[in-house]
Amino acid sequence: MNATARDRDPAVALTGVGRVYAGGVRALDDVSLTVAPGTFVAVTGPPGSGKSTLMHCAAGLDTPTSGTVRIGGRELCGLGESERSELRRERLGFVFRDHSLIGSLTVEENITLPLRLSGRGPDPGWLATLVERAGLADRLAARPAALTGCEQQRVCVVRALAGHPVVVFADEPTGALDPAGADRVLGLLRDLVDDLGQTVVLLTADPVAAARADRALVLAGGRIVASVESPSASGLAARLAAPADR
Repeated sequence: MNATARDRDPAVALTGVGRVYAGGVRALDDVSLTVAPGTFVAVTGPPGSGKSTLMHCAAGLDTPTSGTVRIGGRELCGLGESERSELRRERLGFVFRDHSLIGSLTVEENITLPLRLSGRGPDPGWLATLVERAGLADRLAARPAALTGCEQQRVCVVRALAGHPVVVFADEPTGALDPAGADRVLGLLRDLVDDLGQTVVLLTADPVAAARADRALVLAGGRIVASVESPSASGLAARLAAPADR
């Protein structure tokens, strides 16, 4: 699929997705959502609400029990593991709570490692833009141990975007940072959406983090119980305090 056609499709589309684990544990129950290209969507909810399961199903890391998942118009259900792995390499970026940087590699080598492992070279212009946006231009030769936690997480953001993904899934990316570091990483994600047209799905239990998104989806008991446009931290905090009552 060419870039023009891909851009007309939703970045992420889940329709009637359910996930039931052994013993009848229902982690997701008839979840449908659409993420348009160039938008910032937060998925929030208390622990155990189904956020991680939703990301795993949406990213092809797990197979739904029911429903369909599409990334950039490509149907994931029915793909073999090798096909799902290829799709993740080519179309998805990931940022997790733990930085997962390799200590023996420089910042630049960590950023470009996934591309090199997949046999692709980096786009120098795009990489330079991301590095500049992340404030890492003078840190490319450094090793992770010489970086602050905030700098390490910004490296992970650049790494996730280096391959021009359809969407970046950020799973509690600020959970290990202090408030100032968290604000900077969230600001970077926000700027990448606003200024560079990237697509971000943020999974977080933090209403302050979720309020940086264009739209927040509230999960409870494996179901989407609210969709909030232009969310506020106070409004989401109140909503999360009693998700079943509103």
